[in-house]
Amino acid sequence: MIPNYEEIMLPFLKHLSDGQEHSLRETHDNLADHFSLTDEELRELLPSGKQAIFRNRVGWARIYMKKSGLLISPKRAHFKITDRGQELLNENPTEINGALLKRYPEFIEFQSIKKPKKNGAISQSELFVTESEKTPEEELEYAYLKLKNDLSKEVLDIVKTCSPAFFERLVIDLLIAMGYGGSRKEAGQAMGKSGDGGIDGIIKEDKLGLDIIYLQAKRWENSVPVKEIRDFTGALASKKAKKGIFITTSDFPKSVYEFVGQVEYKIILIDGERLTDLMIENNVGLSTVNTYMVKTIDSDYFEED
Repeated sequence: MIPNYEEIMLPFLKHLSDGQEHSLRETHDNLADHFSLTDEELRELLPSGKQAIFRNRVGWARIYMKKSGLLISPKRAHFKITDRGQELLNENPTEINGALLKRYPEFIEFQSIKKPKKNGAISQSELFVTESEKTPEEELEYAYLKLKNDLSKEVLDIVKTCSPAFFERLVIDLLIAMGYGGSRKEAGQAMGKSGDGGIDGIIKEDKLGLDIIYLQAKRWENSVPVKEIRDFTGALASKKAKKGIFITTSDFPKSVYEFVGQVEYKIILIDGERLTDLMIENNVGLSTVNTYMVKTIDSDYFEED
C-alpha cells in the first residue's frame, strides 16, 4: 500500500542522517524499497494522470520538512539534513507528522495564509489543516472529482425529467460542441423524433460532411436491451452509414458491449454517466463558477549558467 506523506517523513529524514547530500532520485528509490512498493504502486497516478502518487507524496514530505528547517536543498533536487533534523532524530520519534512539526515557528508560518481585509490591508491567519493522509494536491484533485461526480448526478437527474423536444435540442447542442453535425441548422434538420422520447437521424462527422454517422438517442430509465442495438446495427446499412452513436440516459448491460465488439460497424455507446461527462467537458448546460490555477516553480528559469 502506498504510504501517506506523513508516514514518509521519518524514513526520509533517516535516509539523510549520514549528513551527506542525497539526490531526489536516490531518495525516491530508497523510500520505495523501504516501503516495499510494487511497480504497479509506483506507477499509480493522481486523478489528473499527470504525476505518480508516491512521487507526489515524497515531494510534499520534503516540502514540509524543509519548511520546518529539518533539511535543506544545497542544490537543485538534492537534500541534506540540518542540525535541527539531527536533533529530532536523536529524540527517536516514532513518527513525524504535522502535529509534531508545529513545534517549529517556520512550519506555522508556512501553514498560514494571507487574507485580504475589507479595507484592502493584508491580515494573516492560520490555515485550518484537517487530519488527512492526502497531500494538498491530492486533496484538491479529489475534491474536484467529488464536485464533478455530484454535478454529473444532478445533471443526469435533470436530463431524465426534461421534455423530448428539449432532449433533442440538448443532444444537438452537445454534438455541435464536440465538432459534429456541421451547423446547428443542418444538425437540427437531420434529426427526427423516434416516437419513444428519443431522436433518430444522420449527422455529419465533420463540417464538410466527408462522412456520416447514424445517431439514436433514448431518454430511458431501464438498461438498453441488446435487441435495440441489433436493430440499430441493422439500420446502419439502410442509412448507408458505417459509424453509429447510440446515446441513452440509462446504461448498457455487458451483453451490449460484447455484441458491439463483434460487429463490423464502428458503434459508440454513450450511457447516462458518459453523457453528463461530455456535457461537463463541453460546457453544455453548465457555466464556470470559479477557476483556480495551481502553479509550481519553473526550475529551468532559476538555473544559472
